[in-house]
Amino acid sequence: MKIKKGDKVQVITGAYKGTIGEVTKVFPKEDKVIVEGVNLVKKHLKPTQANPDGGIIEKEAPIHVSNVMAYDSKAKKASRVGYETKTDKKGNTEKVRVYKKTGAEVK
Repeated sequence: MKIKKGDKVQVITGAYKGTIGEVTKVFPKEDKVIVEGVNLVKKHLKPTQANPDGGIIEKEAPIHVSNVMAYDSKAKKASRVGYETKTDKKGNTEKVRVYKKTGAEVK
């Protein structure tokens, strides 16, 4: 999966299309991510000792990773993510993620 926790993403389809948010949690086995402020659902809580009133809370539900794209803040565009190998002066190679549109490294 090319999207990681902390990445800025843009929703490309669905009710929240166009929304930009940060990935807060990733579920690689299910190919799903939780994006801040996206796919809000109401959850009914039963009264417990910790929360004696119970009630209804709003929380983010996971969405499929195919419905989001990495967002390049500098270019202000969503882009696919690829990989490149980067070699330093000592000869050490490192695999880095890059935006396909601009070629810039994903931070």
